[in-house]
Amino acid sequence: MTKTDLKKHQLLALWAASCAERVLPVFEKNNADDSPRKAIEAARAWVRGELKISEARKFAFAAHAAARNADSAEATAAARAAGHAAATA
Repeated sequence: MTKTDLKKHQLLALWAASCAERVLPVFEKNNADDSPRKAIEAARAWVRGELKISEARKFAFAAHAAARNADSAEATAAARAAGHAAATA
């Protein structure tokens, strides 16, 4: 991957994290699981070079598990958005 490609990839991860963060309150309103929030943080940590891709994937999987247990379709979608942000790494 070239430096330019990496920068674009990092920009996409930050954008995905920002989008997911905007809808995260929908999940957190009635769901106590903090996996989606941690997934968003993981995406940003990957961009900063603080997290390996394999570690970011673990956070993505956890957010998707939280989505399966969410209390509504909207909460499920919000948790999945967070999972996809981490998976962007």
